[in-house]
Amino acid sequence: MNVLKRLPLVSMIAGLTLLTACGGNSASDNVTAGGGASAAPAADAAPAQDKPVTIEFWYGLGGKLGENMESLIQKFNASQQEVIVKGIVQADYSETEQKLQAAIATGQVPAAVLSSNMDWARKGYFAPMDELIAQQPDFNKEDFVQTFLKQGQVDGKQYFLPMYGTTQVMYYRKDAFEKNGIDASQLKTWEDLAAAAKKMTVQNGGKTTFFGWEPMWGSGNMIDAVMSKGGSILSEDGTKVTIDSPEWVETWDLFRKWIHEDKIMRIHSGGQGWEYWYKTIDDVMKGQAAGYTGSSGDQGDLDFSIVSAMEQPGWAGTGEGKPVAEALMAGIPAKAGDAEKQAAMKWLAYFTNSENTAFWSINTGYISVRQSALKDPAFVSFSETNPQIKVPLMQASHASAPFQDPTGGKISDALKIAADKVQIENTPAAEALKEAQQTAQAALDKVK
Repeated sequence: MNVLKRLPLVSMIAGLTLLTACGGNSASDNVTAGGGASAAPAADAAPAQDKPVTIEFWYGLGGKLGENMESLIQKFNASQQEVIVKGIVQADYSETEQKLQAAIATGQVPAAVLSSNMDWARKGYFAPMDELIAQQPDFNKEDFVQTFLKQGQVDGKQYFLPMYGTTQVMYYRKDAFEKNGIDASQLKTWEDLAAAAKKMTVQNGGKTTFFGWEPMWGSGNMIDAVMSKGGSILSEDGTKVTIDSPEWVETWDLFRKWIHEDKIMRIHSGGQGWEYWYKTIDDVMKGQAAGYTGSSGDQGDLDFSIVSAMEQPGWAGTGEGKPVAEALMAGIPAKAGDAEKQAAMKWLAYFTNSENTAFWSINTGYISVRQSALKDPAFVSFSETNPQIKVPLMQASHASAPFQDPTGGKISDALKIAADKVQIENTPAAEALKEAQQTAQAALDKVK
């Protein structure tokens, strides 16, 4: 795609419909008393305040997620006559931010964007939302999952609104588990999962033809596993980067070993946008792998007659897993006009209302941003027959907080580079993480 302190269990976004055109007034013919038709004076253009405000909303979602987003945009446009939202699709979250950076430089910005950057907010590139929120009827900030809401705050001001929550969960083929006598409920640790993956892996002539598991490319899965082992990115006082600690080295080197030496796991990397993500999903759905670690938001793309879901495990002796859970947030660029900012807030408030956030959760698996969504009748009914929808919610209740990078992304970038070295290049974790720590520490020292 789609990082948190202990979260209340909640789940996410609802109702989609169809775009209706907001037509302007048109002149109608008047019939004179003498029966002749005479054109009435052309109707004046509607006053500016009566015209709908058209805004762009940028988002980097593909597949069914993108379809659901477009449907929700259409429903919003049909629901009122004040605002018309035009959805502009980007390849992924990274491309959205890259294009936004260029737009900010030119001043031609969208009114709303599914992207958040705390450093940019501090620099004034995003508009604070507090006054705009106060103008929205029935917004009820207290109903939001407060941990999600706080993730969008900078120096006490709300700069980003949580649109949905996400955490990485495990999806597995039921037939592969059953064939090998594996009970998903008994996989409590990563050691358990590795043993199960080894049992399910099929190798012919030294080549793996069926993989026991597929972690998702990138640092995310491995950071989750480190958090579950008690690791941290920074020391408690925030002055030292700790990504070369034993918890990190041991965990990341196990992933390297599973991928490159044991060959019981593999990753797909590179490609355009979410290409690597969908290749990973395809391996499982087409019977080339027993399972994978992916976003709670993948549920809309999966066939649960074939797969099921489970929480990420912990480690032997450390208790339950503590993977990151985070809110995906939207912001309003500061250079948008006042009318566009108000229109953008109406759209964002609509997207996050209780009914819509429940619908989004049902159709995507993402976590709702409102507590009241749990009581939504459609969600209650759906969860009774689709228990997988509850897995990300249960995991979020014991999740780790997302890392707020004080260097503006340099620590996170160092981790991404290290992850590629471990996952793709088979570099020993100690070597990759030592280099990453030095780079990250230099960046942190510069900021401090």
